[in-house]
Amino acid sequence: MAEAAPLSLCARRPHVPADRLVAEMVPPPRFQAARFETYVPDPQQSSQAEAVEVLGGFAGTLGGAHASGAGKRRWFGKKAAAPSGPRGVYLDGGYGVGKTHLLASLWHATPAAPELKAFGTFVELTNLVGALGFQQTVKTLSGHRLLCIDEFELDDPGDTVLVSSLLSRLVEEGVALAATSNTLPGKLGEGRFAAADFLREIQGLSAHFRALRIDGDDYRHRGLPEAPPPYSDEQVTKAAYATEGASLDDFPHLLDHLADVHPSRYGALTDGVSAVCLTGVEPVPDQSTALRLVVLADRLYDREVPVLASGLPFDKLFSEEMLKGGYRKKYFRAISRLTALARDAGQLAPSDPAAGLDGSPAAG
Repeated sequence: MAEAAPLSLCARRPHVPADRLVAEMVPPPRFQAARFETYVPDPQQSSQAEAVEVLGGFAGTLGGAHASGAGKRRWFGKKAAAPSGPRGVYLDGGYGVGKTHLLASLWHATPAAPELKAFGTFVELTNLVGALGFQQTVKTLSGHRLLCIDEFELDDPGDTVLVSSLLSRLVEEGVALAATSNTLPGKLGEGRFAAADFLREIQGLSAHFRALRIDGDDYRHRGLPEAPPPYSDEQVTKAAYATEGASLDDFPHLLDHLADVHPSRYGALTDGVSAVCLTGVEPVPDQSTALRLVVLADRLYDREVPVLASGLPFDKLFSEEMLKGGYRKKYFRAISRLTALARDAGQLAPSDPAAGLDGSPAAG
């Protein structure tokens, strides 16, 4: 029986309706089972155990009606006073210390119905505003008890003003906030645009959060072997044909395709894909392309889609200049996550990446 041809991400142009964007604002599959009890703090890093304690206490304040009473209309249409002090927590730390696990645990621990809690990445939140419009987004989220924002990062001045305005409105309505980032809230935007020109907005964002620093090493590499070397084109192709639901694409062509698909649709781009097989991985040519690849890597990681590739190893994707620039933390996160997915893909190919399909060493 002939093997079915693999899927192609480059052949897909998904349409994502606005109601799906709202419905999917829940922790992704990788973190559906995340709980404070399943987070394993590094005994060498006291800040990790402290974060669990602080977030558990924060979740306990979010039960019942809006804890502050804000967002509830009083008689004669007057609104309750906005709460004083920070109305949110902000988890700051390097990639791989478990921030997303903790954020998802907070979402699960908050005693409210799923429809009263929202969880999404910063990119997904800005995409939601683009799909619904600002006022409708405020209306949609204002009845929530909690909004969790993963990977909070400001890439341009427009996002700074937009998110500052949105979060201020939601806090006024009594919505609690929680966010993760690799950058302290007062430092957002540094190295990416003229942050000093938008200092008021950035300081306004910072005022909404109590910052919690989480120290530690990348758990994905703690006690684990290094990422497997790339496979040959032939091995990757054979694995794609042998794996039901796998996709097979040439890496440069996929990068070109990502430019034609809005990042809000990258999750839908991988719907039904069991594994991503890529041939000819090479350095990313420019920063715009690199940032799109970061979003795709995040969506693949969230959905636990293994990645089998030929060409250069993933730690060679980004230039030294990129890894020293303002987006370096994004690029290191992408390398970390793609490395983890490459390990997951090991079962799809021969155990020895240097072996050919017949067990002999691969050419080149």
